[in-house]
Amino acid sequence: MPNTVAIIQARTGSTRLPGKVMYPLDGQPALKHVVTRAAHADNVTDVVVATSTEPQDDVIAQYAPKFGAKVVRGSESDVLSRFKRAVEEYHPDTILRITGDCPLIDPTTIDSVISPVEAGKAEYASNIGRRTFPRGLDVEAFGSESFKQVLSKSETKAEREHVTPYYRKHPNEFDIKNVTSEAVFDDERYINRTDIRLTLDEADDYRLLKRIYDEIEYEDIISIRDVVDYVDAEDLSELNEAVRQKEI
Repeated sequence: MPNTVAIIQARTGSTRLPGKVMYPLDGQPALKHVVTRAAHADNVTDVVVATSTEPQDDVIAQYAPKFGAKVVRGSESDVLSRFKRAVEEYHPDTILRITGDCPLIDPTTIDSVISPVEAGKAEYASNIGRRTFPRGLDVEAFGSESFKQVLSKSETKAEREHVTPYYRKHPNEFDIKNVTSEAVFDDERYINRTDIRLTLDEADDYRLLKRIYDEIEYEDIISIRDVVDYVDAEDLSELNEAVRQKEI
């Protein structure tokens, strides 16, 4: 089995909602849910939390191992260098990028994005090229060889902070695959649901996510289908529809 490492970038220094990755959802920090859900993907070998060396992120470094993740630390702003450190330490064949503010990240979606990279059909795959999933299910996967090229050529602040822009800005240099919701779901209720926002950026996002984790019964992880059904039944997308996503 290929060595596929999920790298979750996380820090407490959010400008809009400081400390958000440690906000409690069903009694556990949001970051724990991200780690647990990423680990549930069949194709993920290891989960690594990449945080900064800033003192305020000591809490992440302390708790991530208790959540079942390994930890690397590096520059707060140069996130790409944190990924480089994780790759050097854990030697993945395939690298998965997830952000720590996605406590409903979907294991099946993760596997669907990883598959073309592991199969040698893509050097970079994601579900964000043409969005068809709820915001908060964002996944990117790329091979270690193509990542070496990205490391050597990413020079701008945005490229270093956001890790993967070089892939999308230079599509002629890579085999790129965009995974759509039709590849994951076979029911129209879950396809093209860009109207639902399941990421954690502002207080309104937290209200929605807390409601989901408080009200939906689950054993290990919440099914994303149950989430969509609940949001629809209770008309909850209105709770955070005014939140605007920050662009790169």
